[in-house]
Formats: sequence, structure tokens, C-alpha cells
Amino acid sequence: MLAKRIIPCLDIKDGSTVKGINFLQLKRVGDPVEMGREYARQGADELVFLDISASKEERRTFADLVERIAGQIDIPFTVGGGISSLEDAGRLLLAGADKISINSAAVMNPDLIDRIASRYGSQFVVVAIDARVVDGEWRVTTHGGDRPTDKELFSWAVEAERRGAGEILFTSMDHDGTKCGYPCDAYARLNRLLTIPVIASGGAGSVADIAEVLSPGRADAALAASIFHYGQIEIPHLKAELAKINIPVRL
Repeated sequence: MLAKRIIPCLDIKDGSTVKGINFLQLKRVGDPVEMGREYARQGADELVFLDISASKEERRTFADLVERIAGQIDIPFTVGGGISSLEDAGRLLLAGADKISINSAAVMNPDLIDRIASRYGSQFVVVAIDARVVDGEWRVTTHGGDRPTDKELFSWAVEAERRGAGEILFTSMDHDGTKCGYPCDAYARLNRLLTIPVIASGGAGSVADIAEVLSPGRADAALAASIFHYGQIEIPHLKAELAKINIPVRL
């Protein structure tokens, strides 16, 4: 069985790492370069950096930040936020990103997945999906959760894989920052539908929460922010506890 991955996520606004609850009430929690370096030292398998205030002007600044991050860590990292063209993706690849994450732009222009995967390979493309339950169905949102769409989580994930996505990063907006656990049934359904890895995001509050979502038949990786940023759980302890219950991780 492939090792399960532990992935800290750093949401970046105006050059600082921030965190909120349900995508709101953002608070500054630290410098992304320093935090990334520390998570790499602790044994994180990968990192995700998301520019949540992306615009064309800020995108140039963020590419500079990506270069600084690449010079300080030795583990793979994914960059997302405001990527809407091949040129955006290429700029971040040149800056040092190992993968890019596309979300709103992919929903509005699904062909973008095909184009980036064709140019740079599926392994470079992570399609991020933000969704919440509406009338009993998981509905996809865009623009940081501000805009509802008519897309449904599972059919959109299947389409994204067909178009060339190498991974799906699904964030439950209902669980984000709440530390109440992941919606494991949704991840189990994605696991059955897809052949590419699924990254779980939104709701980690304990070792037990992460163990549950990483159990066989569910997610391939667990992404978390609050529990790492505020020191609630350290990565070496988390991995040791997961190993004790036979969840395969890199120690």
C-alpha cells in the first residue's frame, strides 16, 4: 500500500499566512517561508501554498514568494490561487513550484485542465474543489466560496480526472477550520469513483480525525492547517500515532 501523505496548507494573503473558519474571519498566523521550512523539518510529505487574494498584480509578487519558498525547502510543494492560463502555470513552474492547483478558473473554463496537463503533464495539475452541502447535495463554489455554481462535486471530480487532473483536492466548506472531522463518506465516494489520488481538506481537529479519513478506501492524503499552525499537533507525533494503527506513512 502506498504511504499516506501529511500536507500542511498555508493560505497566503498579502504575503502572510492566514487562517479562518468556513473561509471567513481570517487571522495572520506567520511568515509562509519560515513556516514552510519548519514543516519540512518536521517531516511533512508535501506543502500547499494558496494565494487567496490573487490578482494579476499580486500574482507577480507571489511568484517571487514561490522562489523564496523553493530555496528554503526540500519537499514537493503545490501552489494555487489566481491561476487562469498556461502562462500563469508556467511562471510558477519556473519559480520552483512542483505542482499547481487550479480551482475557480477550471470551473469557469474546464479546457484549462486539458491545456495545462497537455503542456506540463497530469502530475503537475491538482484540481481543487471547494464544496458545501446544499439541499442534500455537495455543490461546488468558486472564488473562495463566494460564488455558488450548478456543478456537483462528484461529477465535476470525474470530469476533472478525465480532462487530465493528476490529483483532486476537495475542501469541505462546511468543515473548514471547525476541527470537527472530515466528511469521510464523501471521500470514500470519491475514492470509488476516481483512479487518481484524493487529498482531504477541511475539518481536521485530532489525530483520530486524520486517521479516520486516511483509513483504507478513503483519502490518499490529509491536508490541514489550524492544527499545525497553532501547534495543536506536531507532524512527528501525528505520523507516529498513525503508524501505530497500521496506517502507512513515511517516518
